Amino acid sequence: MSATNVSRIAIAAGVAASTVLLLAGPAAAHVSVQPQGEAAKGGYATLNFKVPNERDQASTVKLEVNFPADHPLSSVTPEAVPGWKIAITKGKLYKPLEVHGRKITEAVTKVTWTADGSKIAPGYFQQFPVSVGQLPEDADQLVFKAIQTYDNKEVVRWIEEPKGGEEPDSPAPVLKLTAATEDHHGGAADPAGDDDHKADDQAASTEGDKGDKKETHAASSSSDTTARTLGIIGILIGIAGVAFGVLAGRRRTA
Repeated sequence: MSATNVSRIAIAAGVAASTVLLLAGPAAAHVSVQPQGEAAKGGYATLNFKVPNERDQASTVKLEVNFPADHPLSSVTPEAVPGWKIAITKGKLYKPLEVHGRKITEAVTKVTWTADGSKIAPGYFQQFPVSVGQLPEDADQLVFKAIQTYDNKEVVRWIEEPKGGEEPDSPAPVLKLTAATEDHHGGAADPAGDDDHKADDQAASTEGDKGDKKETHAASSSSDTTARTLGIIGILIGIAGVAFGVLAGRRRTA
């Protein structure tokens, strides 16, 4: 093989690799959602909405995430993100939800983060955490349509739902749900409650131990006091006996 052919092959390979990177870059750089741990059906989860900046000459200054209307979530609590303001939009439910014995008549329909002293600069990304629940039991995934706004007024709509095996040009963030487990179903509904009960039990046990120690200490102190009193009385009786003996001896001598 000549040096010219080798050079042509190398150039062709480089062009092919560059094309793959160019095609793969935009497809991977979109708004996505991932759970911290698992997102089990019927349970609660913390979700991270990951927002990369795709532009070289503009920064992201706003993110809107629309929550699925077909599977409303009774609880949506965003975590504070430094440099960003958070607005929560709620709407009335056509069919109220029943959670822990109470009816929920409205649910969060949208959460909006707006830059307030911070931006997502070119080459960087930002995560926006949200605690949600209860996740539906009759769905395998949830679709969150997102809208990303840049400081040059450009708006990118990540709202296309995946169909088939091909990813759309502007895919919406999709959360895959895992099978329901005992930990993520009934038990995860109130994890703080279990901790509170454990804390109460531990406190009661600790107080009981303290009480037992106090009673033992009091009994020990009482025993010590009685022993000391008896000892002093014995000494006094002994001294009195000696004194009596001495006096009786003197009288006999006299």
